[in-house]
Amino acid sequence: MPTALTTTGFNQETFDSFLAARREPAWLTALRRAAWAKFQDLPWPHAGMEEWRRTDIRTFRLSKFAPPTAERPGDGKRLPALLAEGVDLAGSSATYNSLPGEASVDPALAKSGVIFGSLDRLVNEHGDLVRKHLLTRAVDPSYDALAALHAAFWSGGTLLYVPRGVAVEKPLHILAAMGDGAVDFSHTLIVLEEDAEATVMAETAGGGSGAQSGGLHSGGLHCGAVEIIVGPRARLRYVNLQNWERTVWHFAHHKALVEQDGRIQWTIGALGSKLSKVNQHVALIGPGAEAQVNGVMFTEGRQHLNYHTLQHHEAPSCKSDLLYKGALQDQSRLVWRGMIKVDPGAQKTDGYQRNDNLMLSDHARADSIPGLEIEADDVRCTHGATTGRVDDETIFYLRTRGLTRKEATRMIVSGFFQQVFDRITIESVREALGQAIGRRIREYT
Repeated sequence: MPTALTTTGFNQETFDSFLAARREPAWLTALRRAAWAKFQDLPWPHAGMEEWRRTDIRTFRLSKFAPPTAERPGDGKRLPALLAEGVDLAGSSATYNSLPGEASVDPALAKSGVIFGSLDRLVNEHGDLVRKHLLTRAVDPSYDALAALHAAFWSGGTLLYVPRGVAVEKPLHILAAMGDGAVDFSHTLIVLEEDAEATVMAETAGGGSGAQSGGLHSGGLHCGAVEIIVGPRARLRYVNLQNWERTVWHFAHHKALVEQDGRIQWTIGALGSKLSKVNQHVALIGPGAEAQVNGVMFTEGRQHLNYHTLQHHEAPSCKSDLLYKGALQDQSRLVWRGMIKVDPGAQKTDGYQRNDNLMLSDHARADSIPGLEIEADDVRCTHGATTGRVDDETIFYLRTRGLTRKEATRMIVSGFFQQVFDRITIESVREALGQAIGRRIREYT
């Protein structure tokens, strides 16, 4: 059985140097040391593991990258933020090469107890709050080697804390960016107390052009995590746009816990990276909790995106609704593996999941693997998946109306995604996703 890589830029010497430069609370140092020990014990992902059967990372070399370091200063606002363009924000937070960038929050919100900004800085100012939630309730550092690696080396990222009864009416924006050949180990922690409300738009940018530098192909590595805690009767709208350059290796663990009568609307846009392997989990842990999960995925070239979703019903009378749609060009590949899991006590569950794929090339491939694991007897759970090509007659009809083949294809793809766009209540997000996909569409052949 393969073991985790240790003779790389992520070794004992660089780990000790990383810790020495951090100046963090003792409890966090202990957490990092435990995660590093776990990483060394865990097997490196390989094709023999069920989650990795359809994702080959044998060409990935961790030794080409080094841990986050202050030797790469920068400003995350150097790169464009699609979701924030023209939006009146309540605050923004940025990281660049896993280092804190600019952060701001509306002073009125700060006075009401809202905490928003760099997790690196706030972990020292609000240690008790962060310690309660960071890598303890949602993301498990021992889940696999990549989760452990992130827990040991996370750097940069954002904390949002909204106290009880406070509603943040304007969106908050988070940007994680990196330069050519850099790494991003940012961590996002969002905590909404009971009856709180917020809207968060998070996105990524940069990571390398693919040009050669010093004899090596440039590119980037993202190994990140998102932890979300939605308290009783709290409401969160969370948008995550993965828009890395197409030379970035993208690994992430995302998980939300939704407590009694809480609600999350979680929208993902997966457009970038060379290869992505993402776990997106929602756990409904209190009676009456609800989750709506929306996904828009578009691939081209030789991109490979693998998203593993889990809707975990742990409490009774909860509802989850997942809709993922993907369109594929060229020789790209999409893998979606979804599971609705219902615990024995989660009676009156209402769970739904669907994945639709639109093939824009004869050489693309889509793998859809829906699943149900039900241990309760009073539930309603359904799932489905479809894969199909663009109808040649539709293309012909649109061309007879004066459209070019590219314009016709763009219209068809836009219509295909419309069901997801209709779910997105933030107009700027709908527009940004539609425009980003439209720019990527080439002629359908």
